[in-house]
Amino acid sequence: MSTSSETLVVTGATGQLGRLVLAELRQRAPGARLVGLVRDPAAAQDLAERGIELRAANYEDPASLAAALRGADKLLLISSSEVGRRLPQHRNVIDAARAAGVKLLAYTSILHADTNPMALAAEHKATEEYLRASGLPQVLLRNGWYTENYTGSLAAAVQHGVVLGSAGDGRISSAARADYAAAAAVVLADDVGAQAGKVHELAGDGAYTLSEYAAEIARQSGKPVVYKDLPEAEYKAALQGFGLPEALAEIYAESDAKAAVGSLYEPGKALSRLIGRPTTGLVESVAAALKAA
Repeated sequence: MSTSSETLVVTGATGQLGRLVLAELRQRAPGARLVGLVRDPAAAQDLAERGIELRAANYEDPASLAAALRGADKLLLISSSEVGRRLPQHRNVIDAARAAGVKLLAYTSILHADTNPMALAAEHKATEEYLRASGLPQVLLRNGWYTENYTGSLAAAVQHGVVLGSAGDGRISSAARADYAAAAAVVLADDVGAQAGKVHELAGDGAYTLSEYAAEIARQSGKPVVYKDLPEAEYKAALQGFGLPEALAEIYAESDAKAAVGSLYEPGKALSRLIGRPTTGLVESVAAALKAA
């Protein structure tokens, strides 16, 4: 486990996942020095108030990364949100980590990155290859879908009585974002020798179709909600109609269509084993989203 002398660094610390990872690390590695890399430390004072050391860094700025990673023992590289720019940004972080002598780099990849046909997987696969070639001790956190990817639009589903998608009868082994955050914290808090070289295929214990998801919303809300399966192009157009930029709508629609052929299904339950508890189930996630709606 992490010792009091270790410095654990998390990139993207103000993001939804980053904040959860740091909260978990406060519990799992209470003696470690926790550092969050952020673009603007002034906008993350809530983290500073919780004892997180903030360092300014930008994926696009190698000099800022070099300075921010000085003294880092372990690093969690949370994948960039800028699809299409991820690989060069990740390379910058990996290069800075290697120069800083980081002892373990954990990277949040995508489920079955080496074989996943989703367009989203390409940059993850390339990052994994670059990381492997870097010679850095590494661990791959191949995260499946966040249940929040669907429950984030639950209020609209209840309002309109329909869940739209292109996933057909594909089963989706999603888990809550907090489950993946717990896994990242476990890995960072563990001994380097216990994690270096590992590939964790992380997904929820259970799996569901979007028809089953819609049925669960209907059951809990008491409102009629059904799943309407659309061709990929129609789903993309619908997402654009909801205000998503074309590039993002295309990614979501293509990912859903690939889910129809099993790209988001993983029965291995590695996530629950790693975090030492069951993953958050669909019933609980829907209940939480309804409460928040």
